[in-house]
Amino acid sequence: MSINKILSALADNTRRVIIMKLREGKINSGDLAEYIGISPQALSYHLSKLKKAELVNESKYKNYIYYELNLSVLGELIVWLDALKGDKDNEA
Repeated sequence: MSINKILSALADNTRRVIIMKLREGKINSGDLAEYIGISPQALSYHLSKLKKAELVNESKYKNYIYYELNLSVLGELIVWLDALKGDKDNEA
C-alpha cells in the first residue's frame, strides 16, 4: 500500500463520492455511474485511480463488473493517520 496513492485518490471529490456510495455495499459500474451522474468513461477513470490505490476491489458476475471497498486498506490508512496525531498523553 502506498499512502501517497491513497491520499492522491482521496483528494478528488468524485472519488470520495464513489467511496461513500461503496460504503453501502457492492454495486455494478452502470448503477454507480448513474448514481454519481457521470459517464461510464469518466467513472472508469476514477475507478482506475481507486483501484491503483487499492481502495476498491472489482469482481465480475455474468456481464457485470461489481465494485466494493477494500476495507483492509482503509484500516491501514486510519492507523497511519492516527500515528500522525502522536500520543498526546505522553507529551511533556
